[in-house]
Amino acid sequence: MEHIEHIEHTESPKDMKAQIWKTFWILFAFTVIDIVLYFFLISYHSMIKNWLFIVLGVVKAYYIVGVFMHMKFERKTLMYSIIIPMVFVVFFITLMIIEGDYTNILRWVK
Repeated sequence: MEHIEHIEHTESPKDMKAQIWKTFWILFAFTVIDIVLYFFLISYHSMIKNWLFIVLGVVKAYYIVGVFMHMKFERKTLMYSIIIPMVFVVFFITLMIIEGDYTNILRWVK
C-alpha cells in the first residue's frame, strides 16, 4: 500500500500566538480611538462622522476575520469567494442608502 501524505489547505504560521497578541493590541488601539472619537465628536453630527466610524469598523473586521477566523491563511480563491460578494453587498447597500436619501429629499421638496 502506498503512503499518501494528507495536505491541508494551508498552514498557520509557527508564531500564531504572537500574531494573535499583535492583532489583539491593534484591535484594542482601534477600539480606544473609536471610543475617544465618539466622545470628542458627540456634538458633531454629519455624514463624515458616520463614515469615520464605518471605516474604523471595517478595519477592525478585517483584522478579526483575517487572524482570528484564519482567513489570512486560506487560499486566494476561498478568500475571493467570500470577499467579492461582500463588496457587492456593501455596494448595493450604499446605492439603496443614496436612493433612500434622494426620495426623502424629493418628499420634502413637494
